[in-house]
Amino acid sequence: MDPMIEESSNALHHAERSHVPIAPLSERYPSLTPAQSYAIQSAWLDLLRQEGAQVIGHKIGLTSKAMQEQLGVNEPDYGFILDSMVVSSGSALSRNAFLLPRIEPEIAFWLAEDLRGPGVTAEQVLAATQGVSAALELVDSRIENWRIKLVDTIADNASSARLIVSQQLVPPQALDLAAEGVELWCDSERVGSGTGAAVLGHPAIAAAWLVNNLAEFGVSLRKGQVVLPGAMCAAVSVTAGKTYRAVYTHLGEVSVSFE
Repeated sequence: MDPMIEESSNALHHAERSHVPIAPLSERYPSLTPAQSYAIQSAWLDLLRQEGAQVIGHKIGLTSKAMQEQLGVNEPDYGFILDSMVVSSGSALSRNAFLLPRIEPEIAFWLAEDLRGPGVTAEQVLAATQGVSAALELVDSRIENWRIKLVDTIADNASSARLIVSQQLVPPQALDLAAEGVELWCDSERVGSGTGAAVLGHPAIAAAWLVNNLAEFGVSLRKGQVVLPGAMCAAVSVTAGKTYRAVYTHLGEVSVSFE
């Protein structure tokens, strides 16, 4: 393995475990490419698998203009979701278990069939989906102070930390997912709102983008896996003692508290 890739993946792994962030990889390695960053992400995943973690899905990041502007990038990225990252709605998490966490509402896709690119369409994604559900993604950065460029967040597993999901599944054919609205609340204060159209025009378009990009690495999506297509509004910083709740037009709601 390339020493830079091995060193970087080990550094990210240690940062997550120790809650001590690292300096941006883009500063340490100014010529770092997205392809190298995905290799770092993959090497980190290998370390996690050695500890017993299992991949149960994939996430897409930076699909909304709001998130791209917030982080100063201009294209999506993607990462893995592990079984250890999934949290039921209504759970309480320790704020101190994370570095600089933020929360964002999403629409989770749960697959009834395998999907393998290239050439997968949004229509094929919808046909392969058992149901969609309300979800919150907790994003966090193992890079200090969110000083990230695209290559940093790719290496850092698209800045993913936890997936908070509702158990209520709705067939995607029963909804207009582009028009599906959400309001994000912190206790009694509304802190964000958006629709599915914020996610590359339609969440299924984002999911198809993911399938087709994963195909370049020989990776496909499996029956039973979850796909997070991207945030419906800008992420909100998390504070201890607060409850964050996403209320959807038709998908119900999902919430998580921080201690």
